Amino acid sequence: MTTPKPERTGYKRVMLKLGGEMFGGGKVGIDPDVVENVARQIAEVAQDGVEIAVVIGGGNFFRGAELSQRGMDRARSDYMGMLGTVMNSLALQDFLQQQGVDCRVQTSINMAQIAEPYLPLRAARHLEKGRVVIFGAGMGMPYFSTDTTAAQRALEIGAEVLFLAKAVDGVYSDDPRSNPDAELYTEITPREVIEKGLKVADATAFSLCMDNKMPILVFNLLTEGNIARAAAGEPIGTLVQS
Repeated sequence: MTTPKPERTGYKRVMLKLGGEMFGGGKVGIDPDVVENVARQIAEVAQDGVEIAVVIGGGNFFRGAELSQRGMDRARSDYMGMLGTVMNSLALQDFLQQQGVDCRVQTSINMAQIAEPYLPLRAARHLEKGRVVIFGAGMGMPYFSTDTTAAQRALEIGAEVLFLAKAVDGVYSDDPRSNPDAELYTEITPREVIEKGLKVADATAFSLCMDNKMPILVFNLLTEGNIARAAAGEPIGTLVQS
């Protein structure tokens, strides 16, 4: 007889990872309509009392790994990507403030005129006061992805879960775009992810979460209201946890 899995419950403090490509709406740069929509969803969650921190990629401006394949120095191209994440962070901050949400941007590269330095205790204090905190410039070091940044920041600020908001409904047994019979997992363990060869996040980020028992929830950002549903513990997407 199998023991039924406990129902998901709502979260108090979450880390939300957003892909930069989504901010561009499929183009280079920032699509204001997309950012406004994301800001509105985050504002709904924050105004409901959930403490929410955000990490955004910079793929709508630069992808360091791809530039390095064209001969550019990998470290330099990664730094360019970090600057792209800062532009996205500032855009999201502005749209959140338009929604009436108090918000702070912290960067791992010193940019005193536009953002606070990354200080985990200060970030936690902002969250306690109901402010949204956006972490820009990645880890501040080359060779680390923004997935890894989100996992590390989530652990350091004491988040209960890492939300990976993507353009798919969750983790599938195969690529649903090429295989209509691909199965969507509602819950799966980190060990099963490895055994089945599934892709959840980059290897470093996934290892950080697995080693520190940080749950990962993968869900579709393009479905209106999904951030609020995820924060409330509703059964959406795929929950990866031991």
